[in-house]
Formats: sequence, structure tokens, C-alpha cells
Amino acid sequence: MHIHILGICGTFMGGIALIARAAGHKVTGCDQNVYPPMSTELAEAGIEIMQGFGAEQLDCKPDLIVVGNVMKRGMPVIERMLNEKLPYVSGPQWLYEHYLKDKEVLAVAGTHGKTTTTAMLAWILEVCGRKPGFLIGGVPENFKQGARASDSPYFVIEADEYDCAFFDKRSKFVHYHPTVAILNNLEYDHADIFENLGMIKKQFHHLVRTIPGRGSVVVPSFDQNIADVLNMGLWSHKVIFGDDAGFNARLLNAEGSECELMYQGQVLGQFTLPCCGLHNVHNALAAIAAARCIGIEPMDAARALGSYKLPKRRLQLAAQKGGVQIFDDFAHHPTAVKATLDGLRAHVGPDCRIIAVFEPRSNSMKMGANSTALHSSFDSADEVLLYQGPAVHFDVKAAMAQCQKPCTVFTDFEALLDALKERLTGRCALLCMSNGSFNGLTSKLAAALQAA
Repeated sequence: MHIHILGICGTFMGGIALIARAAGHKVTGCDQNVYPPMSTELAEAGIEIMQGFGAEQLDCKPDLIVVGNVMKRGMPVIERMLNEKLPYVSGPQWLYEHYLKDKEVLAVAGTHGKTTTTAMLAWILEVCGRKPGFLIGGVPENFKQGARASDSPYFVIEADEYDCAFFDKRSKFVHYHPTVAILNNLEYDHADIFENLGMIKKQFHHLVRTIPGRGSVVVPSFDQNIADVLNMGLWSHKVIFGDDAGFNARLLNAEGSECELMYQGQVLGQFTLPCCGLHNVHNALAAIAAARCIGIEPMDAARALGSYKLPKRRLQLAAQKGGVQIFDDFAHHPTAVKATLDGLRAHVGPDCRIIAVFEPRSNSMKMGANSTALHSSFDSADEVLLYQGPAVHFDVKAAMAQCQKPCTVFTDFEALLDALKERLTGRCALLCMSNGSFNGLTSKLAAALQAA
């Protein structure tokens, strides 16, 4: 079958392309912005990519068009597809119907930590001999690729609540029909498609409705929004992490990299987690609990995490010289910003100066959603610098007025860059946070540091 994928260079659609190619299909695709690493990975798999969304690309006469959620009515390729009644489907629907329906799916959902936890779970299965297929919305350092097809009965997938396509506004994850689902946490996000938190809870409940009775839902003990979702109805096994009723961890050091694993109040053993922060301990507990649902012993899962590597842009050390460290992170929601900074503080200690640099870039943040919580997210930093780009539609300076740390808001990127270069002295950790490229800020600072 010849499959043509519209919007192929995103991590999700690119992953589908690689899985389809591995399954023996001819795969082509298009995107507006074709750039590495996804473009390189697709090219190496023999997948032809066309630039832009012109109607002429459908002259290749594909058997099926897979439509990504970046596609909109009015785009020439979409209008031709509809006018000529060509066969089309969303990415999540194609993935289920052509691949996942024959697998035992382990899905990881939640507002925060999806990529990290999915990568943890996939690595546990890999080390424990299950050799899973996977689709992860990032670049997992253990695998060096975001998607893999395999003959294993198990498939691990990052289960995003964002919508499927212009013609299917349900969350992607309702198509996956997992046997095991982690609901890691739930907060208001994606303000561009969800009007309120209740709408997101409803989508999570729709996911819960698709899990079979023999399946399991892995949930934290401490998230009231997840509890609200389960109160709407639960027909599967509930597995808890985060307190003595289920899986928990006792931290053996401040950053959480050494822990005792506990189950129902009993110590099972010690394990090492090569990352910092309480949020990553919780991610690990969720992955360990999910692995147990398919028969992997908890301590085997915990020991597997000793060789785990965080995905790219998850507190990634970009450069180091003298006492200065520059970190890059994907955090884009106030809760994620706080968790990342808290973890970094535990890692570097109280005597290291932390400079937090943040770009409100997600659709939600640009609209001002959650902006009232932003000022309190930086308590673990010593200084805060924010960039208010032209697409940001709220007053960042006003939102940060109650910040307890010295804070400067920049509307000129070059001025921000110059100010940061001046701060690359002494013992400090500079943390850049954005869910986009941040105009190459991290690499520019890394070059400046090495040149100093």
C-alpha cells in the first residue's frame, strides 16, 4: 500500500511513517518545515518528503492519505483530497487499525512527563527482554529513535490528549485501546482546543472507557483531577503509586537519584535513577507499576532504570566550562517549570546560582492560560529572565509582578542573549526552558561559553 502522510515531520506523524515503512508500505509525505532530525531519519528509511502543502503532490496517486493535525481546511492539498473524495484517515486511527489492534498496548497519558515516562517504560521492557515497539514524542537517548516497529506483542506509546485531525476532534489516545494505561497527572493545558479543565477530564474518561476489564489503569494517589476522572467510571484494575497503598519510594538523597522501592509499605530493595527531581521519581514509579501489569517483577524494572537516559531536552546538559553549566529543557507549563527547577536545585545544591530563562511558547501559554501561576514557579531559581515574543498575547511583566526572585522580561531576543552572556561567570547553572527552538538560544550560549 502507498501511504502519503500530510504533516510528516512532527514526532508523532514521523513515527507513524517509520512504523508504516517497517511494515512494508511505500511511504511518502509532506510538511511545511522539513528539517533534521526527523527529516534525516525519514530519508534514511527511504521515505520521500515533499516541501509544502501544494495540491500537485497528490499526483502520486496514494492508496491512502494520513492526515496530521497541523493540516487545516483551505490548504490546497486538503481541498483536492476532499473534492476528489480521496481516501483519508487520521494518524491515530491509521495506527490502531493497521498496527496496534494486534498488540498489547501500554499507553502513557498525562499533562506532564509523558515523554520521560514512556521512554522509561519502553526501556524497562527492553532490558527485561520484551523488545517492545514504541512511539515516543521525543528523542529517547537509550534508543536514538522516537519510533520502532517490532515483532513483540507489546507496544509502548506516548498517549497525547491533543486532537487527531481537522475532521476528528477527539483526543489521540481514544484510538489506542490500551491494555495498560498510565494516567500520570492532569492539569489544564491546550487552551487552544479545550475551553476548561472539565473538557480534558472528559477526554481522559473516554480513554478509561476503552481499557478492557482485564486491563489496568496506573494512577497517582495524590492527583485529585485524576481521581475525578476515575469517579466517572472505572471498569479495569486500578494500580496506585505515590503512597503506601501501592508503589512508593523513599528517597536516599536529596535529588532522588538513589531510592528504596516500596510496595504496600514494604521495602523491596534499592535502585538508582540517573536523573533528578521528585517528578522523575514519580515517573519511575508509574513505569515500574505499569511494567508489573505485564508480569515484570518490580525490582527487575527498577534495576533496568539504572541504565536509563533522559530523552533529549529533558534537563539536558548543553555545555559546561569552569563553574558554569548550561541546561536545555522542554518545560512549557508552570507546573513543569517548577518541577524542573526544583529538581535542578536538588542536583546542584544550595550554593550554586540558578538562572532560569523561560519562553512562554506553547499555545496555552501564548494565550495566557495558567499565567497566574507563572510567578510562583521560579522559587528555586536565584534570577529569572523571560522572553515575551511577538506571538505572546498576555502581559508577561504583569504576570510576574509577584515573583519573589529578581525578574526581567525582554521583548528583544538579542538583548536577552546579551544579558545572558554577561551572566556566564562564577558557579552557576543556566536553565533554558521552551517547547520550541527558542531561536537557538541554548546553542548560542554554549558557543559563547566555550569562546569565553
